[in-house]
Amino acid sequence: MPLAADLADLPPERRRTLRPLEPCGRAGLRPSRHEAEAGAAAQGPLLDLASNDYLGLACHPQLQRAAVAAISRDGVGAGASRLVSGSRPVHEQLEQALGAWLGRPRVLLFPSGFQANLAAVQALADRHTLVLADRLIHHSLLVGVKASGARLQRFAHNDLTALQQKLERARQEAPGRRLLVLSESLFSMQGTSPDVPRLAELCRRHGAALLLDEAHALGVLGPGGRGLGHGLAGVSLISGTFGKAFGSGGAFLAGDVLVGDWLLQHSGPFRYTTALAPPLAAGALAALEWIRHDPDRGLALLERARRWRDGLEAAGWPRPPGHGPILPLLVGSDQRALALQEALERAGMLSVAIRPPTVPEGSARLRLVLRHDLPAGSLERLLTALGSP
Repeated sequence: MPLAADLADLPPERRRTLRPLEPCGRAGLRPSRHEAEAGAAAQGPLLDLASNDYLGLACHPQLQRAAVAAISRDGVGAGASRLVSGSRPVHEQLEQALGAWLGRPRVLLFPSGFQANLAAVQALADRHTLVLADRLIHHSLLVGVKASGARLQRFAHNDLTALQQKLERARQEAPGRRLLVLSESLFSMQGTSPDVPRLAELCRRHGAALLLDEAHALGVLGPGGRGLGHGLAGVSLISGTFGKAFGSGGAFLAGDVLVGDWLLQHSGPFRYTTALAPPLAAGALAALEWIRHDPDRGLALLERARRWRDGLEAAGWPRPPGHGPILPLLVGSDQRALALQEALERAGMLSVAIRPPTVPEGSARLRLVLRHDLPAGSLERLLTALGSP
């Protein structure tokens, strides 16, 4: 069978496994009892340098109380799609609150970011569209392009001069053609961000729609944590998730009334799926209120990220690019990335080796992720465990 052959050809350093971990207090994870008994993991708690819970909200009492209240009121699951009987008041409350916070007239919730990105691309592109996408965009966006039937061209990562040249050439070749640009405000494996104001202006000038994935930026980057696309007229549609800085789960699209209504009437990823679980929506709404009233926590996290970058560079490691809470430590080979992952775990820290095909060949890395609730001295522990470059 082709499946068996594909698996047989997979080298050991590229094989993935599922690993159960249990929260155990401040910014910590503990291997499951079964795993610990099997001797497959370090004993004791692991400092979490891997998850995307940037603001430490996933176990925040305010979110937990909101989720428990939603379970008592609405049940664990919605039981149906939004267009059947799955809509709950908490869904509408969250959509309206997000719209007001982001300055976007229409917001629709989705059970996952993957579904939201599929829906977004299909709303803005069809087989007559040319899509210009950053070479390192998320896989879900590429799947959306394929599903839409659009033609795809890639441009070098965050290279807006290359994008401008492609936009100019596209307009010369077919002045009336639909154009869609895909990018992210904070790339999850690179830690980098484009010049979003320039990106939006390029799209506006050339009449191209811009879909900006803000999944990893919301809550941390931009004014009040509203993302790097906030307030920019050239951004047609924003994709965001609740499973990162919001500490919950699910996702949303935020745009204008026209795109929102099209999604409601035509989007398969929205219409043909069970609605976002009410406890997750309630948790996300509580997180939004928390972020609105304490925007300085995101700024403090960015300042801490700067200190970590300075410390890693001073210790002789390549300075992680970007300025957000994602700090990729590029080491090159899969084997070295895995060896560093194991060294950190022996020292009581969890950071996962990211290998191809998630990242380009030869660019395996440790993906270090900062959380607001990391204890003091975490950087020093990390540098000791990493040793010499």
